[in-house]
Amino acid sequence: MYPANNHVIRLAGDADEAALERLAQLDSARPLQHPILVAEIRGQVAAALDLDEQRTIANPFQPTAALRAQLHARAGTLEASARTPDVAERIRAALSRNRTAYA
Repeated sequence: MYPANNHVIRLAGDADEAALERLAQLDSARPLQHPILVAEIRGQVAAALDLDEQRTIANPFQPTAALRAQLHARAGTLEASARTPDVAERIRAALSRNRTAYA
């Protein structure tokens, strides 16, 4: 697991195209399509997630399993936020699903 201050997760922009292409080549995968989340370590893109296909690519020469999991978790938060923008409403909905009925 990476410490929270060791990496940055953000949306990819046009300036990331070369790094994403290189990452796809390293991973022997086809390039991702936007929108893309990227995980950077020390300013270098180490893993990326296609938000539409939920497909990841990563640097095979770095331990990126934890980064991939964090990318998927961040994608889930973005999706939840898009579905229900109000944080309080999301919390109420989550709590109501977890209630146990007592007889």
